[in-house]
Amino acid sequence: MALGFYFSPSSFTPARYDEVIKRLDAAGAGAPAGRTYHCAIEVDGLIQVFDVWESQESFDAFGATLVPIMTELGADPGQPMVAPVHNIIKG
Repeated sequence: MALGFYFSPSSFTPARYDEVIKRLDAAGAGAPAGRTYHCAIEVDGLIQVFDVWESQESFDAFGATLVPIMTELGADPGQPMVAPVHNIIKG
């Protein structure tokens, strides 16, 4: 069953987000296995993220690369809201 992960990290500016994406790409994790959807939205000058993952295990494997990058940039990802995906409509 797919899972939705919603992050509202503190101090995650668009510039920090862009740098995280750049570093993930450089680490070969720009399009990680198991992630089916990624959306970054800007709210009050900070980035929030919603991802859909095939499994908790896929997400955890990605986190091993993501969290050190975010920590190095001074952005705390915090704890995501996680819930089973009921439906996805494309288009």
